[in-house]
Amino acid sequence: MTLLETHDLTAGYGPITVLHGLELQVDEGEIVVILGANGAGKTTTMRAISGVIPRHGSVTFEGRSIGRASPDSIVRHGLAQVPQGRGTFPELSVEDNMKCGAYVRRDGSAAIAADVKRWFGTFPRLAERRNQRAGSLSGGEQQMLAIARALMSRPKLLLCDEPSLGLAPLITQELFAVLEHLNRDEGLSVLLVEQNANLAMHMASRVYLLETGRVVATGTGEELSADDTIRKAYLGF
Repeated sequence: MTLLETHDLTAGYGPITVLHGLELQVDEGEIVVILGANGAGKTTTMRAISGVIPRHGSVTFEGRSIGRASPDSIVRHGLAQVPQGRGTFPELSVEDNMKCGAYVRRDGSAAIAADVKRWFGTFPRLAERRNQRAGSLSGGEQQMLAIARALMSRPKLLLCDEPSLGLAPLITQELFAVLEHLNRDEGLSVLLVEQNANLAMHMASRVYLLETGRVVATGTGEELSADDTIRKAYLGF
């Protein structure tokens, strides 16, 4: 089943157009990866899908148009984003940050408390620091918190924008292992923008390669890795 689909998606900032008719699809149960150089439009794609910047064209989620929906309405539909740079609330505690991720839910405090406990179990370092201010956490811990906060909305599709940015390799591997587990064992679909092309392609169901706001190649990780021209020009290995 197709979960997310964009057709002729155009977006940018003021007079500057960054995306030029983007065509993209995420099916249920997939991990889809977006790769490209700096300035290719990867983060703009995530922001346009999430509704935080003006966009034109078609964006559908589970067959329903969300192209004119507000960001909070999009979260209610089942789509949550982990933004580039983590975006935690530094003065709030770790636990309060997580509860902020459940603001669209209407299933009661007991269910929300159960999910806080669940994600503390997934990220035990956060449990140890539950009463600390989020701004006092390390970069890796803040990224864990950003992911846990997004998961508190119980999304069907998780958008992750550069989750490994600035993190040590071991922390990156730990985070990616959690995403793979959630995808494989719980069916969470993931749309991932990632600078570590080799690691991302290893876990991808499908890869989109962007250049100046357009898709220039798509396929499995194995297919793109086997293309010498694409590998040398865009992937850096």
